[in-house]
Amino acid sequence: MSTLHWAGLVVLAMIAGAVVPFQSAINVNLGRGLGHPLWATLASLLVSVIVLLPIIVAMRLPLPSLAFIGKAPLWMWAGGAFGVCFISLALVLLPKLGAAGFMALALAGQVVASLLLDHFGWFGLVERQVTLPKVLGVVLLMGGVVLIQFSDAAEKAMTATS
Repeated sequence: MSTLHWAGLVVLAMIAGAVVPFQSAINVNLGRGLGHPLWATLASLLVSVIVLLPIIVAMRLPLPSLAFIGKAPLWMWAGGAFGVCFISLALVLLPKLGAAGFMALALAGQVVASLLLDHFGWFGLVERQVTLPKVLGVVLLMGGVVLIQFSDAAEKAMTATS
């Protein structure tokens, strides 16, 4: 893989991550307006369908295989449930933890789960062993989570004692 290609993938992955706190913050307000976080979750997923269908049509993608749909294992359909879980929890937790705190904790959970997925090759992924540098990376990430989440409380405690 060329350096330019790799750099492009890095930028796209960062964009994918950057849109998540915006989505969460916007959905928090939507949930307040609609009266409950689950209504915002439903609205978010419906907007996703409305945005995605014209793209699928414009790309002239062939219809999915009905044979595959009938024989696919149940776990292959869990992605939608995980999406509901993430969106709903973001709506509830983001106002309590703040955008940075929630995203840091969510990212930490994603990295730990990703290491397990890679290590065991679950769901057809290529096995990639957990190594000491990867574990150290998780420990450093967790340290960053602690700094992000508790820096406000530490600052308030320091100003209260002065």
